[in-house]
Amino acid sequence: MCLKYTTKSYKEVSYSMSPVAYIIIAIVVLLVGIIVTALVTKKVAVDNYIKSEEQQLGSAQDRAKKIVDDALKNAETTKREALLEAKEEAIKTKNEIERESKERRAELQRYEERVLSKEESLDKKSGQLERKEAALNKKDASLDALKEELENAKAENLHKLEEISGLTSEQAKEYLLKSVEEDVKHETAVLIKELDRKAKEEADKRAKDYVVNAIQRCAADHAAETTISVVQLPNDEMKGRIIGREGRNIRTLEQLTGVDLIIDDTPEAVIISAFDGVRREVARVALEKLIVDGRIHPARIEETVIKAQKEVESMIREEGEAATLEVGVHGIDPELIRLLGRMKFRTSYGQNALKHSIEVAHLSGLLAAELGENVRIAKRAGLLHDIGKAVDQEIEGTHIQIGADLCRKYKESKVVINAVEAHHGDVEPESIIACIVQAADAISAGRPGARRETLETYTNRLKQLEDISNSYEGVEKSYAIQAGREVRVMVVPSQVSDDDMVLMARDISKRIESELKYPGQIMVNVIRESRVTDYAK
Repeated sequence: MCLKYTTKSYKEVSYSMSPVAYIIIAIVVLLVGIIVTALVTKKVAVDNYIKSEEQQLGSAQDRAKKIVDDALKNAETTKREALLEAKEEAIKTKNEIERESKERRAELQRYEERVLSKEESLDKKSGQLERKEAALNKKDASLDALKEELENAKAENLHKLEEISGLTSEQAKEYLLKSVEEDVKHETAVLIKELDRKAKEEADKRAKDYVVNAIQRCAADHAAETTISVVQLPNDEMKGRIIGREGRNIRTLEQLTGVDLIIDDTPEAVIISAFDGVRREVARVALEKLIVDGRIHPARIEETVIKAQKEVESMIREEGEAATLEVGVHGIDPELIRLLGRMKFRTSYGQNALKHSIEVAHLSGLLAAELGENVRIAKRAGLLHDIGKAVDQEIEGTHIQIGADLCRKYKESKVVINAVEAHHGDVEPESIIACIVQAADAISAGRPGARRETLETYTNRLKQLEDISNSYEGVEKSYAIQAGREVRVMVVPSQVSDDDMVLMARDISKRIESELKYPGQIMVNVIRESRVTDYAK
């Protein structure tokens, strides 16, 4: 009953399962079969691999053993061959050493024979030298005796000469030196005069030709600017309007422009005073515009001053460009051109700085052409030599130092920079161009009427010239004449000879060059006059 129940139950269960369940069971059975197959295959493969590796290992050991045996056999063979070669080489080396030793023994034997022969010859020469030395000693003894006799004779003769001449040897030496000194002094003076004459004949002629030609070809207007500007008024009532209520207008104008307005009893005129020429020009232009406009009050003054500043700045740039065009120099930095324009409102000893620079540029170019130098560089250096004066009131330092720094800043050439530094002798000139600029500057400054000096400077220079001349021994009196262009020195005839005059004039001129600063040149004229007076009774 139990079996029947079980069979029935199984059938019931079988009948109750769906097709999906059958598919799943089949897949599971398939996967299990695959896994079992893979495991069996892997085990077989591993066993085969192990067997093959064992076979290969056995064969490799056999091959290794064979290789070792072969290597041992080759090593034995190589060893025997190396021993044979070493024995052969040793025998060969031994034979060569024996041969060389035989040759060296033979050579040493030859050297020994030569040394022995030289020793014999030296012994012979030594004997000869000893005999010569003995003979020389005898001659030295005889010479000493003769020397002593000569000294005695010399002393005796000197004593006789002193008795005859009535002078001692020291007195005779002093007399001889004095006479030689006088002769040399005379010859030196004559030589100096001759050299000066020849140099003047050649140098003065050529220098005058160069300078005169340059000055004649350099035609420029020269203005003597001052520190004041005068503005004309239409009437005296305008003065009150310029001053304004409680002085507001004039204070505003002075504060904005940095100048001083002088309103005095001068009829229909206002004086503008300032050391800065640019400020003075701005004030002048602004004041003229205000007078024409008629509307004068602080706000209008401020507007007019701003416009005047722009106009003056434009004028400055135009003047700088005009200067470069006039000289024919191109490629200058725009800032340097502007600074050149500012020099129109700068003066030196009453000479306009821009006109002076243009004149120096022309002169430098002409002198450079005469000497065969670069005319373009010479004009450029001459035009920029005083560029520092454009800003020397704003920057600390001399105009030479400022000008050199400006030229370096704006990439000027080394020749131009050296010319700027050397045109007053502050540094040594390194080129002919620098010397040309220095000469052109002196020519422009020394031109009659080019510069004005204050009375104090003028009188001090005259006094210094006379003091230098009077400091020399034998000078009776001296006079500085022709506005300091000539010094006449009167000497005492009994104390100063004609030859001494030449040397004195040269010394005075060199001292003036080293101690004084002056434009142009100064003539030193030394006069020696002998007068004999008698009366007919």
